[in-house]
Amino acid sequence: MIELEENFKLLQELEIKIKQIQTSIKIESLKSELKNLENQSLEDDFWDDSKNSSIVFAKIKTLQKKIKTYENLQSELKNLIEMNNLLTQEFDEELLKELLIHTTKLEKDINNLEIQTLFSGKYDNNNAIITLHPGAGGTESQDWVQMLYRMYGKWANSNGFSLKELDYLDGDEAGIKSVTALISGDNAYGYLKSEMGVHRLVRISPFDSGGRRHTSFASLEVLPEISDDIEIEINTDDLRIDTYRASGAGGQHINKTDSAVRITHIPTNIVVSCQSERSQTMNKETAMKMLKSKLLDLKEKENKATISELKGIQKDIAWGSQIRSYVFCPYTLVKDHRTNYEVGNVEAVMNGEINEFMKEYLKMILKN
Repeated sequence: MIELEENFKLLQELEIKIKQIQTSIKIESLKSELKNLENQSLEDDFWDDSKNSSIVFAKIKTLQKKIKTYENLQSELKNLIEMNNLLTQEFDEELLKELLIHTTKLEKDINNLEIQTLFSGKYDNNNAIITLHPGAGGTESQDWVQMLYRMYGKWANSNGFSLKELDYLDGDEAGIKSVTALISGDNAYGYLKSEMGVHRLVRISPFDSGGRRHTSFASLEVLPEISDDIEIEINTDDLRIDTYRASGAGGQHINKTDSAVRITHIPTNIVVSCQSERSQTMNKETAMKMLKSKLLDLKEKENKATISELKGIQKDIAWGSQIRSYVFCPYTLVKDHRTNYEVGNVEAVMNGEINEFMKEYLKMILKN
């Protein structure tokens, strides 16, 4: 019966949280906005402007999903509270197990919805392009890149996102020299923007025969994938386009033709590469999307009116610039240096359990 009492307390906490979410997302306003857009889509001249109609339908789809998600969670919470009350009157071991499983899942889903209420950025709803690079340290840092890439892959998989590898360069002896991937799904950029920066690892190196402790660094760049309705003008004379033979991890992407594409934007020295597609044309299209994302990000950071005014910015991937530390030895701890949020279970974090880090960061930037 103790389990039932503890579960009921958790359900009460979730009830408070879902009411806070209701206030935060202004559910009645969302329903009103959805009704207005649906009425707009029924007007006779709605299809005359195809660009506007596609934008309206995208908004309708987003609002429908947000409202449905909230209502489903609210309904599930009500059902679990009723089940919990029923079991206090008439206990059943199997039903208790089912109740605890569903409560754990509901807690995770409500926490995820709570994170979404913190999104306030212009491109938070977009897909995200992530790029990982090692810092100084050769094999040790390259192995750290591989560990982080696995962590973000695990996070994407457990949170309903898809990951598509766009570019991959093997490490010299182990690990990864660089990797770029597209993470797709609702609010992918909204989540992952909190992860951008330098990540620091402290551990006993498996590559050191002396068993000494090493510190390694890797940087994560996160950019929103630019949607078709965002226009970025790029002068083709500013581009250098190279093609080469694709090669990837374990030879998975090796091609017999020069299908991989590398594009250099000469004024900013920004370089993007793509080798995920079999066609050179498709790789070029994807690489151009990546370049547009980088240029838009740089343009907004530097508050420049035109692309031609931009210059590339370089930051050291080294001590003093890290956003988070992952310590495996002499103790276990993952600490975010921006929010001071920390957890002792490094293994869970490396298996993709990083939502709480994201939530704390988003809460921080909303306050500032």
